[in-house]
Amino acid sequence: MAAIAQSGFREPNLLMKMASRPTAMAGLLIIIAMIVLALLAPVISPYDPAQLAVRNRLQPPSWQHLFGTDDLGRDVFTRVLYSGRTSITVGFAVVIFASIIGVFLGLMAGFFRRLDAPVSRLIDAMMAFPDILLAIALVAALGASATNVVIALGVVYAPRLARVVRASTLVIRELPYVEAARALGVPTPVILVRHVLRNLTSPLLVQATFIFANAILAEAGLSFLGVGISPDIPTWGTMISVGRQYLDQAPWIMWFPGGAIIITVLSLQLVGDGLRDFLDPRLAKDV
Repeated sequence: MAAIAQSGFREPNLLMKMASRPTAMAGLLIIIAMIVLALLAPVISPYDPAQLAVRNRLQPPSWQHLFGTDDLGRDVFTRVLYSGRTSITVGFAVVIFASIIGVFLGLMAGFFRRLDAPVSRLIDAMMAFPDILLAIALVAALGASATNVVIALGVVYAPRLARVVRASTLVIRELPYVEAARALGVPTPVILVRHVLRNLTSPLLVQATFIFANAILAEAGLSFLGVGISPDIPTWGTMISVGRQYLDQAPWIMWFPGGAIIITVLSLQLVGDGLRDFLDPRLAKDV
């Protein structure tokens, strides 16, 4: 009976908490739907995203072409789906790459006092440059490709994670259980992974959702400017760049990829806000 009573008062998990916040849950469901649509693009659409059909160019939305066709007769709906693959993949890769760099720099600056000043100045110097300008400069130096876009955006967003990790690490390293682990002779790498990094999961998860959204926007901006991913690969930014030339004649070429960016980024922001409310102890009391 005691076990049953305890199970009845078990604290709800994160997914149940998300379900109690309609906006956060709606954002999560939309993101899942966008990922599924991108993965199933070859099954959903019968067209090839690179297939040219000049006779059908600039056709408005219809049952045959749900989102119409572009200036080369390519199906816009198909290209939006395949572009979602590219944008979501790049965004996820940027989160992973930025997390590796940001967590490493933040742990070094926050845990080791001698490294705090030089690493913090490096982080400040990286954040002094506007995000998009630094990304353009890095992509221009490395070359236009998906890999280089991920590297450039990862370098741009890593300082944000590093500052969050550093601030949290400065607090965690002074806690009694960390001091006890030091006194017992526990190796520093074990302390960093088991005691420090483990307690950074919540703020890292929240920051990851915001970086994911910003990375999708930045990748679209770079592709729109022609300095991002190769034009041969369909991306939302490239589609908007092409569609602006036909804004008066065929506005749907811009509407649908632009709408996909807005929906995806807004959904990620809603998920991030929900995670922040539930994972931050100071805000969780009010939720």
